[in-house]
Amino acid sequence: MVKRSRIVTFLLLLILIGGAMGMTTQTILGNIKLGLDLQGGFEVLYQVKPAQEGQEITPAVVSDTAQALDRRVNVLGVSEPVIQVENGDRIRVQLAGVEDQNQAREILSTEAQLSFRDVNDNELLSGADLVEGGSSQTFDSNNRPIVQLELRSGQQFGEVTRQVLEMGQPNNRLVIWLDYEEGDSYAEEVGKEEPKFISAPAVSEVLTTNTPIIEGGFTIEEAQTLADLLNAGALPVELEEIYSTSVGASFGLMAMDQTIVAGLIGISLIFLFIIAFYRFPGVIGVVTLSVYIYLILLIFDWLNGVLTLPGIAALILGVGMAIDANIITYERIKEELKIGKPVRDAYEAGSRSSLWTIFDANVTTLLAGIVLFYFGTSSVKGFATMLLISIVVSFITAVFGTRLFMSLWVKSGFLDKRKGWFGVKKSEIHEYKDDVDSVDLPTKFDRFDFVSNRRKFFILSAALIVAGMAVLAIFRLNLGIDFTAGTRMDVMTDTSLTEEVIQEDLAALDLEASNITISGENQEVGVARFTEPLGPEKIAEINSYFTDKYGSEPNVSTVDPIIGEELAKNALYALAIASLGIILYVSIRFELYMALASVVALVHDAFFIIAVFSLLRLEVDITFIAAVLTIIGYSINDTIVTFDRIRENLRKQKLIETKEQLAKVVNQSLRQTLGRSVNTVLTVVFVVVAMILFGASSILNFSIALLIGLIAGTYSSIFIAAQLWYVLKKRELKKKGSIVTYKEKKEWSDEPVV
Repeated sequence: MVKRSRIVTFLLLLILIGGAMGMTTQTILGNIKLGLDLQGGFEVLYQVKPAQEGQEITPAVVSDTAQALDRRVNVLGVSEPVIQVENGDRIRVQLAGVEDQNQAREILSTEAQLSFRDVNDNELLSGADLVEGGSSQTFDSNNRPIVQLELRSGQQFGEVTRQVLEMGQPNNRLVIWLDYEEGDSYAEEVGKEEPKFISAPAVSEVLTTNTPIIEGGFTIEEAQTLADLLNAGALPVELEEIYSTSVGASFGLMAMDQTIVAGLIGISLIFLFIIAFYRFPGVIGVVTLSVYIYLILLIFDWLNGVLTLPGIAALILGVGMAIDANIITYERIKEELKIGKPVRDAYEAGSRSSLWTIFDANVTTLLAGIVLFYFGTSSVKGFATMLLISIVVSFITAVFGTRLFMSLWVKSGFLDKRKGWFGVKKSEIHEYKDDVDSVDLPTKFDRFDFVSNRRKFFILSAALIVAGMAVLAIFRLNLGIDFTAGTRMDVMTDTSLTEEVIQEDLAALDLEASNITISGENQEVGVARFTEPLGPEKIAEINSYFTDKYGSEPNVSTVDPIIGEELAKNALYALAIASLGIILYVSIRFELYMALASVVALVHDAFFIIAVFSLLRLEVDITFIAAVLTIIGYSINDTIVTFDRIRENLRKQKLIETKEQLAKVVNQSLRQTLGRSVNTVLTVVFVVVAMILFGASSILNFSIALLIGLIAGTYSSIFIAAQLWYVLKKRELKKKGSIVTYKEKKEWSDEPVV
């Protein structure tokens, strides 16, 4: 008898959840802050250095500097800037959506040490004599922009003007400096067209006012900027740029549009595939995946996170990874249905047996994400944050959401006579017997003998590795500025570009690029690389030149050699720690041989990504490391599913006495999980290919690395890891004579193999 109340409950839940999502999604999307790579802006990392000899850079000094920068950023009107202290003596500033990057850079880096001096460069007054926040932009009697100051003491100003007046003509000038440096001289600067000092008015009488003015032939914007700088306060230290990146607004908008389109295409393909292959459970999967996407955005909003381009990629990629948990459960349910179990029993058995597999697979990917977050830079941290949220939320929606919805239908009795709705053919369903297990059923892959052909797989991998080493020796890696230091500039126009045009533009700026490439559908994007990191002044000049000529700001990234060295070191640390963490976890949850086989497979996968990038001369930057770590997490996910099935089938044997028994277990496990492995990688490949074809060019190499890794990871999980474990386990069998695989006291599926 069909219990319609459960179906009605499902429909009401669907309406309730759908309604809540529909009413709040727009608000959530509106609240999420976009990173500078999506709306334009710039990021800079400052090294804090002493402003005076003997000054000590303490945490308090760095904190005061960060606060001073924050006050300056408020002048720019940037919504929710990010200012962070790093490594104790560095400050990272991210300004997304800033309209004038040159002005922002100048306001941030100018020390704003105001001083009044005589013509002999003796200091008479300093910024310490100003009333805090008392400077303002106004106009003189001729309507020319000026800056009005407010001094703490008018009497003191009177004494200063008296001293200058007594020097007599032509030395009766009060020279106003901003950021006077040791060695600067009025005598040297006065004859220049653009002197370093702001102005040098002649003093004709003693002035006791506490509101003097500064005249300097300002524009309104220049006068306002000076007033704002003086109000924000002088920096107590010197700031040196060691890393910076700027993104033009047009680049950001185009990147966001392209990546969203790619995501919609990839996710739509996943939805169609899972419904076509798993039928009714696939429909439930689409529902839970939709909830998953909503929850990801909701949590990201709650965390007040900044959404970056890699973050969107992680969200899209997360959908492909989230479906993996559903596929594991659906495949187990199908297996139980094939041996003839009733729908309800098959659902319960399949859900129960897949739980720990899903848990283990997610934990290992979580480890890679945590390492990525710890060692990554700002944009990579955004990717890692989204990846970590995706892993947790996908586990919740797949384990609890999918099972809630499925149980309502299963327990209603509506599906009792509709096993075909699970994607199982009638010809595949056997008569149920108590002594028949899913391990005894035939599969589509029974003709494949993975163990007997292991040497062929090992030889193939060895040959490819040797070829890869030769490629690396000949071509080496095409390292980006993240690891080699230097500067990269991206220019986008409405018309096609050529190398010659870019060279002419750079020549006008007295620059020569080490490499120039042209890309885009209509050859509208030019990329120039420089071996040396360019300074703030040159970057400002580049921004002004290309904005004036092409109507859009270029992207300019510069990396100091110190940062390049640190990024390379952190990348190696991240890969090593992620691998070690996986070895420890798999050793504890499974066994050491499985851990060793898993890590060999991971190194195998990472090497092929590196070799292909070397062969194709693709640029290796910090996002490449993010791709490798993502593949490490995803590949171990796939390998763990296979090892979990091997462990389960071993226990059914209870005692292994011959290598033939061992080989049978490995072959059976691979055959049973092969369909799941193929389906899982296909869902992620849909997304990655969509990002390659339709996504932003700035994450193209990242997407290519993921695709190579997915292919290599699937290959190693099926043809390398399990066979390598068989080789190691066979040696143990030869040494011990037999292997006990079952303990009476603990019969649950979490029991490690011994």
